[in-house]
Amino acid sequence: MLDRTARPGTEAHEAREIEQIIEAYDRVALVFQGGGALGAYQAGVYEALAERGVQPNWLSGVSIGAINSAIIAGNPPEKRVERLREFWELVSDRKIWLFTPDGDLFRSWRNQWSSYVTTLLGQPGFFEPRRINPWLQLRGAEGATSFYDTSLLRDTLLRLVDFDRLNNDSIFLSVGAVNVRTGNFLYFDNFRERICPEHIMASGALPPAFPAVKIDGEHYWDGGIVSNTPLLYLLSQREQLSTLAFQVDLFSANGALPRDMRDVMARQKDITYSSRTRFTTDTYRRNHDFRLRVAKSLSKVPAHLLDDEDKALLAEVSQIPPVNIAHLIYQQKDYEGDAKDFEFSRTSMLEHWKSGYEDTKRTLQRPDWLRKPPEGGGVVVHDLHHDYDR
Repeated sequence: MLDRTARPGTEAHEAREIEQIIEAYDRVALVFQGGGALGAYQAGVYEALAERGVQPNWLSGVSIGAINSAIIAGNPPEKRVERLREFWELVSDRKIWLFTPDGDLFRSWRNQWSSYVTTLLGQPGFFEPRRINPWLQLRGAEGATSFYDTSLLRDTLLRLVDFDRLNNDSIFLSVGAVNVRTGNFLYFDNFRERICPEHIMASGALPPAFPAVKIDGEHYWDGGIVSNTPLLYLLSQREQLSTLAFQVDLFSANGALPRDMRDVMARQKDITYSSRTRFTTDTYRRNHDFRLRVAKSLSKVPAHLLDDEDKALLAEVSQIPPVNIAHLIYQQKDYEGDAKDFEFSRTSMLEHWKSGYEDTKRTLQRPDWLRKPPEGGGVVVHDLHHDYDR
């Protein structure tokens, strides 16, 4: 238990202040984007939150974000960081270099080599190359549609995630995937269906590297193909809940002007997977604020001039709770290139984890950012790196 009489300025007092802020919300959510090896950043974010007693009751993830979310939801609070660390140490458990060289140029070469080894050998506990290249297999054969086999990931999930807890605990979990046949994007939620390892694997089945995952007669690919950020879906569920969402992105929309082809490929990937994040946030905010303006306008109309449909609309839009979004975005290092999302070296994993941990600690040092907006206050967004409040 936290010391409720802790003196101002002490760590215990700051922890209690954060606890009181969190208790004011109906929903505390983690929104995890896809991004492969960069997902260790999300694990660092969670560790920093857990240290301050911030435990989410909603989790929404895509791809690697779905895996991190499943590990969190499928373990008791005291085991979550340990299980996340076990997963990330497992998938980065291949030593390629005896030491990490100094200097951005040498580090860039090292990272390129590490990502090349990943494409050649796969990653422990995650995926491995098929024995026969898919281009050489018969049409319709099991291995004809992907370069890697992800059976290792299923075994890892079964070992690290208690799926009974995940499906019966108080945490709501949703993971995004795309129906291969129809092209429709959808979410699997543990409050509507039982989540199994296949649902988590489907959310991260990025083609053509990974095979589609079959669930109830349909095949699914990585949700990031359509939308890499599950924020809008989360906020559309039970809209009457006041929400504090930690939106954790692994690709930054802002970056330097490319100077070579590797820079071009890296920027193209960043823009592709990050632009929807800002668009989603802005779209939801505009819709939210528009509904508030509708409520304000209708409230000025005399009651006798409103018909039943108007009254129903007024009742609906008058009960829109505030939403506070804390936006955390991984900032790419100068030596990281276009292969950063499949560069799984232990050194890079630890760097990503540390970045997420430190960014979150800095965010928590601004409790004013996390306070619940006043009723009718609409959507508030705080971005650690851009320091904006819209």
